[in-house]
Amino acid sequence: MIETKGVQSTLDIDFMRVAIGLAGRGLGNTFPNPAVGCVLVKDGLIVGRGWTAPGGRPHAETQAIHQAGSKAQGATVYVTLEPCSHVGQTPPCAKALIKAKISRLVVAVADPDPRVSGRGLKMVRDAGVSVTENVCQKEAWQANIGYFLSKTNGRPMFTLKLATDQAGQIPGPNASGDARWITSPTARQRGHLLRAKHDAVLFGIGTVMVDDPEYTCRLAGMKHLSPIRIVLDSHLRVQTSSKLLQSAKSAPIWIICGKDAKERTDLNVANVTVIQAPDVRPDPLWIAKELASRGITRVLIETGPTLVDAFIQADLIDEMAWFRSTKILTDGSVAAFSEKNREKLALTRQAVLQAGPDQLELYVKGT
Repeated sequence: MIETKGVQSTLDIDFMRVAIGLAGRGLGNTFPNPAVGCVLVKDGLIVGRGWTAPGGRPHAETQAIHQAGSKAQGATVYVTLEPCSHVGQTPPCAKALIKAKISRLVVAVADPDPRVSGRGLKMVRDAGVSVTENVCQKEAWQANIGYFLSKTNGRPMFTLKLATDQAGQIPGPNASGDARWITSPTARQRGHLLRAKHDAVLFGIGTVMVDDPEYTCRLAGMKHLSPIRIVLDSHLRVQTSSKLLQSAKSAPIWIICGKDAKERTDLNVANVTVIQAPDVRPDPLWIAKELASRGITRVLIETGPTLVDAFIQADLIDEMAWFRSTKILTDGSVAAFSEKNREKLALTRQAVLQAGPDQLELYVKGT
């Protein structure tokens, strides 16, 4: 039996990238489980594929094995995360792979979850299966960074979503009606897709009071993928007449308030959860830890400059999706975030995409 950790053939890379692409289909709807992708390959052909189902089960490996059927025997398995070895709400995937009599396992990233952490790989090796590790490791880590940060840093990943004019300005607080919409319908649709790909969307009470948003995913056929809506409301000022609370049936609402907030019995309704912070104003670092403790792995920040600056200062921004309109705002516009925080972001631009007439710039940390 040959075992390798870093040898990556062209075919291994190609098939692992297919698995990473499949994993992306689960982002935003598998938490607290990771979004995993898996393909089974035999005689150079994909005979089974799978990705983590909504709610975290069934797992990717289970689905791929089921699809492959008898062809799983002697196949090579490409999976983006080490197969689980513990008994949870589903049987261990490592045992399922062994039972399917695969010949080789190729893994992108070992699972940092202490319940797994090498045990899944050991279980497969001990059964006589050849194992190759770390294929497309960096790509798989970045694709599922929210899960990894929740296990290694005790916090979710945060994506900052901005929609500005060419100079990075947004409409001021007195803007109303159509003046608030500075990007195209196509760009706004891409924004809704971002919501569907995150576990939660986070914003401040100021945005709720000024814009009266819903923060749901309103793409056709994807409304069920709306994220948990988290509003930071230190003094519990949110109105029951707001679109946010009126749409509580569409997606859960978490309200994070300060320690001095007065209890409101009118918020004791279905799909609304009030979380009280230990300070008068909830601190971004405390918020990050609290959300991770509740299973959240991916958070989209869509809010005004004050809250954006607070999360930038706390060094919590891991990715950024910046929609730049073709418009140039003048009177009453404000910066999307403080100029002094530009260097604090420490993000690298990875791609520039077209979103109708607007541009979408994608940034990531640490590359």
